[in-house]
Amino acid sequence: MGQPFRLTPDDLPVRLADFDPAFDDGRSKDDTKDDTAKLRVRLGELQELLAANATNSVIVLFQGMDTSGKDGAGKGLLECVNPAGVETANFKAPSSEELAHDFLWRIHQRVPRRGNIGIFNRSHYEDVLAVRVLRLAPDKRWRSRYGHINAWEEMLADEGALVLKFFLHLSKAEQKERLEARLADPRKNWKWEGGDLRSRSRWDDYMAAYEEMLNRCSTRVAPWHVVPADKKWYRDFVVARTVVRALENLQLDWPKSKEDLSKIVID
Repeated sequence: MGQPFRLTPDDLPVRLADFDPAFDDGRSKDDTKDDTAKLRVRLGELQELLAANATNSVIVLFQGMDTSGKDGAGKGLLECVNPAGVETANFKAPSSEELAHDFLWRIHQRVPRRGNIGIFNRSHYEDVLAVRVLRLAPDKRWRSRYGHINAWEEMLADEGALVLKFFLHLSKAEQKERLEARLADPRKNWKWEGGDLRSRSRWDDYMAAYEEMLNRCSTRVAPWHVVPADKKWYRDFVVARTVVRALENLQLDWPKSKEDLSKIVID
């Protein structure tokens, strides 16, 4: 099953095992790369409209196992976007200050201002993923967070935010190849973290956590997108196409000046 990428409540429940991480819709690699390049140019144009209107913000949120391409997908997406209109957040293990607040506190502070695009590398969903798998909180606490997350994302949508959530679905076999590449290539050694193997040893537990996340938090205002991530070129195409379509659906136009420009004379 390669579709649907976009999960609405009508599609639920889903089983993650039914989605093929290597799905590419029969597209050729070269043609898809060309299409992705065009989509990135289009995104640059749409970002100017977004900034000019400053009525909406966009959150592009990536979740996935190590090596699924969260950094790569975000980097490629922004290739033709004005960096002044981008805000990025990389959510690692929370600090002592962050742990002293509710789990959404640190996330809400990084929500982009209206007119900007925000990239979230991991997110508040770690509190129903890593927290669950590693047993960092009692079951009752992390299970209550699904409802809190849905309510918070609905509030963001009501305030003009587009919440675009991408689960980068990677196979265990492909992850093995990518981890081995980090060990073999000196230019990639710096990416190696011992935690990668610890997470891999809990693969089935993480897949169960991701599956419940998709089923509990795919809402009409903030649906999840399941992106096949084994082929980087197809992953990048799906992400770029989804973001462009979402921005086009806003139907933004160039705002008019508050002044009567016809009366302005420049000597």
